[in-house]
Amino acid sequence: MTFKSVHIVGGGLAGSEAAWQLAQAGVPVTLHEMRPQRQTAAHKTDGFAELVCSNSFRSDDKDHNAVGLLHEEMRRLGSLVMRAADKNQVPAGGALAVDRDGFSAAVTEALDAHPLITLERGEVALPPEGWDSVIIATGPLTSPDLAASVRKLTGEDALAFFDAIAPIVHRDSIDLGQAWFQSRYDKAGPGGTGADYINCPLTREQYDGFIAALLAADKVSFHDWEASTPYFDGCLPIEVMAERGPETLRHGPMKPFGLTNPHAPDMKPYAVVQLRQDNKLGTLFNMVGFQTKMKHGEQLRIFRTIPGLENAEFARLGGLHRNTFLNSPKLLDDTLRLKANLRWRFAGQITGCEGYVESAAIGGLAAHFAAAERRGETLAPPPPTTAHGALLAHITGGHIETIDAGPSSFQPMNVNFGLFPPIAEPAAPEGRKFGRGSAKNLARKSALSARALADLDRWIGGHAAVAAE
Repeated sequence: MTFKSVHIVGGGLAGSEAAWQLAQAGVPVTLHEMRPQRQTAAHKTDGFAELVCSNSFRSDDKDHNAVGLLHEEMRRLGSLVMRAADKNQVPAGGALAVDRDGFSAAVTEALDAHPLITLERGEVALPPEGWDSVIIATGPLTSPDLAASVRKLTGEDALAFFDAIAPIVHRDSIDLGQAWFQSRYDKAGPGGTGADYINCPLTREQYDGFIAALLAADKVSFHDWEASTPYFDGCLPIEVMAERGPETLRHGPMKPFGLTNPHAPDMKPYAVVQLRQDNKLGTLFNMVGFQTKMKHGEQLRIFRTIPGLENAEFARLGGLHRNTFLNSPKLLDDTLRLKANLRWRFAGQITGCEGYVESAAIGGLAAHFAAAERRGETLAPPPPTTAHGALLAHITGGHIETIDAGPSSFQPMNVNFGLFPPIAEPAAPEGRKFGRGSAKNLARKSALSARALADLDRWIGGHAAVAAE
């Protein structure tokens, strides 16, 4: 059977992976890349899947790390990105790091050699009406003309801005012997109960020490292409707020008013850090108003001085940087199609995922959905118990709409075990007990990974059986 070509816009990791997966499924692809005719502020070459920042794909531990698990799932799905990474690996301990030039060259060579892939150079500002299946994978540096087209179609007016990311904490790592659940003045918002926030109290001495640490902390510098983009309105970094005066945070995101600590009801906190539920599963909580440009090591050191967060495990640390991403839960369906124009799918960072492998994985999923559509089939999304399914669920609706009058919680996210449905506590080896430490945590992650790979294999088997009919 001969199929019409699927057009893919963007030759980064997501677009490259999407092109490969479609072609391997027997569907012809036209892959459009604007470089070198139009360069971005970050890219240096015209190669496909160029790595513009780090050369690390992060942990390759498939048993105890969600990123390593995603690596393994991608390998099982025949990923070109993972094949090229494995062939161009350089020493990096437990991480998978690559020779960036060799990696890009391997991806470019494979795409160029595939008989069902046509490479076209040039910018696509608006996919023509004649393209009945399009995957847009243009990443955080989407060209201004294409971004304007997307904004016009979707009605979204905040597609490119300084992305203000608050740190996200695993719920089970918060010490509720010090913290407590309560909404300010016990108010129940549109989706709340009146006890929707986790509150961490600080004394005057603790608050003063926290402010001093913020002011002294090392910060990340903006990239060259970020320097001219203003802060998103109302999302100043906490350290910038602290610079405006020592009491600024206490009258902003750390205000203690309307809250009573049940552990010490007669002692009024001088300041309070609030954490708000971030996903529907209730496994992740974000630190409200805590967007920051502090370096990651500084964030870990300083945030763990907050009472109740001394042993906090972070699913994501804070940041502010220029980004381009959709309000995907509102705009995309569960196969990554744009609800306003079902001819268009989106993939990669523009959908609201972070990281090289996450972008490539979502590119691969978009291709699987597009290939099934070309064959006249319906492909169910991968189970949410898998790394692919958990990431897709985050993008298409895993966040909390709102529990109060505040903004939506949807922000770009790396894959992490907090996105996975919880699993029953693993049993300790016979004759032993788990403590509260790392052994129990490793056993839980191992169980999550084993479940994910078993469920992915069943999904692949079902997918293959349908395709063979």
